[in-house]
Amino acid sequence: MTDAIRFLLNGEARVVEGLDPTTTVLEYLRGRERLCGTKEGCAEGDCGACTVVVAEPDDNGALTYKAVNSCIRFLPTLDGKQLITVEGLKGADDALHPAQQAMVDCHASQCGYCTPGFVMSLFALRHTNPSPSREDILQALAGNLCRCTGYRPIIEAATRMYDSGSGNAFDAPTRQTAGRMGQFDRLVGLRYEANGHEFIAPRSLDELTAVLKQHPQAHILAGGTDFGLFVTKQHRRFDRLIYLGEVAELRTVTESTTHVELGAGATWSAVLPLLDRHWPSFGELIRRFASPPIRNSATLGGNIANASPIGDGPPPLIALGASVLLLGPDGERELPLDAFFHDYRRTDRRPGEIVALIRLPLPVPGSEFAVYKVSKRLDQDISAVCGAFALRLQNGLVAEARLAFGGMAATPKRARLAENALVGRPWNAATVEAAAVALARDFTPLDDMRASARYRTLTATNLLRRFHLETTGAANARIAYG
Repeated sequence: MTDAIRFLLNGEARVVEGLDPTTTVLEYLRGRERLCGTKEGCAEGDCGACTVVVAEPDDNGALTYKAVNSCIRFLPTLDGKQLITVEGLKGADDALHPAQQAMVDCHASQCGYCTPGFVMSLFALRHTNPSPSREDILQALAGNLCRCTGYRPIIEAATRMYDSGSGNAFDAPTRQTAGRMGQFDRLVGLRYEANGHEFIAPRSLDELTAVLKQHPQAHILAGGTDFGLFVTKQHRRFDRLIYLGEVAELRTVTESTTHVELGAGATWSAVLPLLDRHWPSFGELIRRFASPPIRNSATLGGNIANASPIGDGPPPLIALGASVLLLGPDGERELPLDAFFHDYRRTDRRPGEIVALIRLPLPVPGSEFAVYKVSKRLDQDISAVCGAFALRLQNGLVAEARLAFGGMAATPKRARLAENALVGRPWNAATVEAAAVALARDFTPLDDMRASARYRTLTATNLLRRFHLETTGAANARIAYG
């Protein structure tokens, strides 16, 4: 028998059956619930008009609130959670939530189409950060676009909403709500079927392995921030989806004395603090290539398994010497990440295998690292070139070099000729220039709407020069380059 999808919607229990497993949360809200405050703008997670908040208990039983894009989130992923929309923010006496009231007081809405999405992002900020900086506010709103009001009054509202103090229902202890969500607990994973299509959400690694062995040809769903577009833009249908989001073992983020181990099911929001601490340049990249609603859903493993040549995650991971652990019906195996990518959208992953873990060696003395993203827009844009550089220096010489690029080939790829031109030589301008010549032979980039081949080659070599400037001191480097 098929399971039903069970969750709380604005505090009220819902049991859903009969809807296709790839029904988006946005479609459900507007079509089934007639909650039309949540808007569709782009249907691809870019504009934020569809922003809602998903709440679920943390390890201590308290609720965590995360803004997500409902336009590319499939309804079965809500099973066991709480969904909060703009209609659910008002108090028992119909009083507005502080985020709503601040938007009114600051005149932060004009046509109003984007306003509910902004309100939900502000709501999530207020209940996750008690004292945000201006940069925190800008980050929280990075996934919301407004065409007519301008952002100044919205940013002012983000500050103003803290002036009201506590008093709304969401400032009260949340353990009671978390307890109500306990009625949805499952001993085994969700198996939901409708209209001949099946959605399977295992809850353990053992259960997942069994499902993969039974259905090796099933489509794998992780965060869905890219997969969702197969449905919303390409109108594809999928007979069977295996969802990884409920497997606790895949969401681990751990650190030893030598390595960082990141579960492939961990979201970018979950891995950001650790990566930012060890490699600040990597943290800045993550903030640029995805807004908070995307980072709250998108997974590290999904970014790798997707195998996009312009994905921003693989270049820094390859440069840092990451390895990937693959898990399937025949067990597990590990290989270097740069050996995982074979050709355009083709990887070493076998039928029934998933990316389970990413292992990264911690920095060692003498190591240098930076990653740079070049795009037409600063935030939430696809890279023309993403270049990642990792060196280990010993006695003034380059003992080890790993240079990896996205946007330069059919796969994320190392610049082997440039690496060979660096190793064993002094880390100076002359060596860098020799490596730049070699780097131009490493790739044959395409001309497309984002950049010409000539621009990409020039940019890649200039990023190598920038890396040298930043690791040796700009004053001395300027003299060396003239």
